[in-house]
Amino acid sequence: MRKTELSQRDARAVMLAAQGLLARPRAAAKKSDVLTAIRRMGALQIDTIHVVARSPYLVLWSRLGEFEPRWLEALLAEGKLFEYWSHEACFLPVEDYALYRHRMLDAGGMGWKYSHDWITKHRKEVERVLSHVREHGATRSADFARTDGRGGGWWEWKPEKRALEMLFTAGELMIARRQNFQRVYDLRERVLPAWNDALLPSKEETRDTRALKAVGALGVTKARWVADYFRTNKKETTAAVVRLADEGRLLRFKVEGWDEEAFAHTENLKLIEQASAGKLRPALTTLLSPFDPLVWDRVRARELFGFDYRLECYTPAPKRRFGYFTLPVLHRERLVGRLDPKAHRAEGVFEVKSLHMEEGVTIDDELVESLARALKGCAAWHKTPEVVVTRTNPPKLAPVVRQALKRL
Repeated sequence: MRKTELSQRDARAVMLAAQGLLARPRAAAKKSDVLTAIRRMGALQIDTIHVVARSPYLVLWSRLGEFEPRWLEALLAEGKLFEYWSHEACFLPVEDYALYRHRMLDAGGMGWKYSHDWITKHRKEVERVLSHVREHGATRSADFARTDGRGGGWWEWKPEKRALEMLFTAGELMIARRQNFQRVYDLRERVLPAWNDALLPSKEETRDTRALKAVGALGVTKARWVADYFRTNKKETTAAVVRLADEGRLLRFKVEGWDEEAFAHTENLKLIEQASAGKLRPALTTLLSPFDPLVWDRVRARELFGFDYRLECYTPAPKRRFGYFTLPVLHRERLVGRLDPKAHRAEGVFEVKSLHMEEGVTIDDELVESLARALKGCAAWHKTPEVVVTRTNPPKLAPVVRQALKRL
């Protein structure tokens, strides 16, 4: 076991570096940077809420700054990315397809995402949908007319939409591209013609590879945090992390204040050594999506960053504490607050409906200036250049942030 002991501050710095959140890149982003960022995270979660930019775009902006959202769809259409269930529905590097193939072949184990009973009961509709895709090529749900007058969520989906989704979960269909962010489905053999199930690694090898990738993406982690990253079996994944460390494929460390061992991928050893020497200094202030890998595990965010976060868009409005779609605020190595934004695109206004700072955060000139720059940059990327700060907690923060925004 290595004797290196990290402070919790250093552990946070290593995680931020592994996630690409250490500092803003100096060079303007390119399309290839989008792919690099997704490969570094291992998964880019998809969500459709867009009071500001949809989550996958916002996650990339947090790391890259100004970039073209169309690059994400282009990488999907070019076959460099694919979509599947990982942490949740995610964009994934295409070279990781084999890591998810076992899930497709055992689609019955995917919970609500696949139902053998429904497939059996609706065999004619399923075959009709498959025949349509085979004959006509890439297909949207909208290509099938609704005839029952219903509409809405999963349980109100038309049979064709549900069939498309279940065939996607079973790996018979893949997402060939997106059109106005709507999925366009096609046969797996047309989207990924080079794949052959003879290439499929064993379940055990797949489990180990996913565990290694998750630990790498987390920088420094407790064993029990690893399973959530790609939503793998917690007991099996935790045991795999310990065994992989015993085999020398992962490193063990001590983090100050942790009763549990810390683990890191061998590829992150240099980051560990830099942090231990005081040479890894987070310098980024940015806004994070609620579905950013840094905070999507609420337990990890609370234990490592002291940030107790809950997304309140599903909470009735009168019971919300912070707002509908609050974005965590990252400042250097801390999560210092959360803000509830709305991009009024037609008016060119980026509204901060509320901004709440965490208890104990020192509000100094450097924090205010950095926060104002992050708000200004995010607003400019949304093409809503006017930033309006409506309410803050503490209230005294509002006028100084407004003044800082005017100076930029």
